[in-house]
Amino acid sequence: MRRRPLLTLLPTLLAAPSLARAQAGYPQRPVRMVVPFPPGGTTDFIARLVGQHLASRLGQPFVVENRAGAGGTLGSDFVAKSPPDGHVLIVSNIASFGVGPSVYRTMPYNSVTDFAHIALMAEIPSVLVVNVASPIRTLADFIAAAKARPGLAVGSPGNGTSSHAKQTILQRAAGIETTHVPYRGSGPMMNDVMAGSLESMITTLVEAGRNERFRLLAVTAEARVPGWPDVPTFKELGYADLVASTWFGLSGPAGTPPAIVERINAEVLGGLATPEIAARLIETGATPRRMTAPEYTAFIESEVRRWAGVVQAAGIRLD
Repeated sequence: MRRRPLLTLLPTLLAAPSLARAQAGYPQRPVRMVVPFPPGGTTDFIARLVGQHLASRLGQPFVVENRAGAGGTLGSDFVAKSPPDGHVLIVSNIASFGVGPSVYRTMPYNSVTDFAHIALMAEIPSVLVVNVASPIRTLADFIAAAKARPGLAVGSPGNGTSSHAKQTILQRAAGIETTHVPYRGSGPMMNDVMAGSLESMITTLVEAGRNERFRLLAVTAEARVPGWPDVPTFKELGYADLVASTWFGLSGPAGTPPAIVERINAEVLGGLATPEIAARLIETGATPRRMTAPEYTAFIESEVRRWAGVVQAAGIRLD
């Protein structure tokens, strides 16, 4: 009668030493930190900032590897199918993990179950931006221009990204018709706005906030951002549906040992609490976010549900 509990516990007891060894010996070689977008964007910035901290703490390089394409899904799929040993990680994000599952008719992975979600790193509001020389000076000007010239071009970092979804929300809320211009990442898009060959874009505050060649029309934050007190929110201008942050975290393939997940989570949270990293994030408009691995997993599940409703209402579908 007393042997059943022991038999029940036996797998756990046998697994404990291997998990401990995995944690103690990790990492055994350089870690590939996949950014599913081109270099130069917000995802890249956060990956390098946190990756440097992880390298200093864990004793192996965390090498940022840019694998762009299909709204971030190509790089994400690569990691989903990688060995689950903690040596290939993905900067999970709102585009390929939150919005993408509802936008693409066929997804090569499940953004919840095909990954071991480790930690949320930061949330950043988006902004509607024009060239500083543009005659459009306010959101009201932008809406008036779009009504006068249906098809006004608005860039995004790619099809199926949160910027794409936010553009569609703005169209519906303001009763305007704009032309979505998808790019392969934020860098080329910003270059075109600076050059005057693209009229406007929706991107993150990190990317556009300190560039004197851009004019920020409105931000998707709940309240005005301290570093940009003159930039109004969409909410205060009457567009409450456009309160949405772009988020970035860290995930590995499903099956990554829990000990490794916990180790990386602890180091990420420790890094976000340091004055140096916190200050770098805040000065660019980002908010450091600290979550346990289960909390981050639940957060992604909630984001998939939230954006499914938005995408369905907006009618965004891509093959």
